[in-house]
Amino acid sequence: MNTIIYRNFGMGLFVFGMALSTFAGITIGDPKADTGAFTVSGTLRAKYNYKDYGHDVDLDNSVQFDAAIINLGYESPNVFANAQWRCYQWNDLCDFSTLVSAYAGYRLNETDNVTLGLQPVPFGPGRYWDSSFYAGLNYTMGLQDVLNLGLNYHAELPSATKVDLAYFVRDGGNYTGTADNDTARYSANIVKTDNPTMTSLKEKNMVVARVSQDLSFLNHDDLKMAVGGSYWYSQLDNKRNGEEGNRKAWSLFNTIHYQNFGLTLTGGQIEIDNKDPISSYSTFGSFDAEYNIANKGTFYSVDMNYTFKNVKDNLNVTPYIVLSGFNKEENGFQDSQRNIIGAAWNHKNISLYTEYVMSKNDVFIGGNTDSFAAGDDGKWKKLVNLMFMYSF
Repeated sequence: MNTIIYRNFGMGLFVFGMALSTFAGITIGDPKADTGAFTVSGTLRAKYNYKDYGHDVDLDNSVQFDAAIINLGYESPNVFANAQWRCYQWNDLCDFSTLVSAYAGYRLNETDNVTLGLQPVPFGPGRYWDSSFYAGLNYTMGLQDVLNLGLNYHAELPSATKVDLAYFVRDGGNYTGTADNDTARYSANIVKTDNPTMTSLKEKNMVVARVSQDLSFLNHDDLKMAVGGSYWYSQLDNKRNGEEGNRKAWSLFNTIHYQNFGLTLTGGQIEIDNKDPISSYSTFGSFDAEYNIANKGTFYSVDMNYTFKNVKDNLNVTPYIVLSGFNKEENGFQDSQRNIIGAAWNHKNISLYTEYVMSKNDVFIGGNTDSFAAGDDGKWKKLVNLMFMYSF
């Protein structure tokens, strides 16, 4: 129950999308033709971590290979598809590897489409809620950058309203890892476990809706604003007693872009009824680690960034600040926080992320399996995270 987890899982959230947008890989065909175009691209990553956790352990402050990523895409006037596989290294090459996405879509018109497969859950302001590489607490809580198996309908109305309605039959699945459990997965999902001090659950029949409204009456060439909200309801199979519980979550968000400045505010609540004698927390898993999360609480995320474009020879620099937290409703449970200050440096197909992470009661920053539930020692832990990326 008190096993310490010290693994930096290096998610590459916002980073990978930026890398692909700056270097398109190899494309065969024409996306405007009926036969479409196939694209193959990839990314190699290396990292350096300096961990200041305030206690005596093997912190592994070293430069090492982090991950290899392969992305396959297809684009035509009506049909599109994407698949992504990631191979990580904890000790040996590809000792943790996972399918991230695998979906196909059909365009109903210029704005509306339907997608089927392993794809992002439309919860919160977007797939990524902040500009950092390490990402805020909301990723570890299974709220942002979650990819599950299902169907999504996306529509854009003349009123500048964007709507997503989705149904997911199950989570993204378990793949190849070093741990003998259900945690070899990219997304942070509710998982099954044999540990009697943890819950053993399977999430299914997820219904998710998101609405985002552009505030066009405020918009002009330099200012873009939008507000929105999302809701998530799912069923939970308790694998120990056969009973059925549920998970409910909602979020409200606001995005502001003024010239090169961006601000995203997100807040919401999560409530889990796991139908288990352990009623105060539920067990989640991702990146070969399992951990407990309080069943009830409110979460928030604040992202501020500014991009200095073409500083020198096509070098773009984006400093950012990310504040995130989880305030738990259970009496005696300590709140969790993860704050990040950093900068992204992008030049053609090379990216460097430099960031300083400050956390308390955080599973992945010097904490333990109960950090997102009851908490740990409640002290601030620090991490310097440097991530180098080469895209091809």
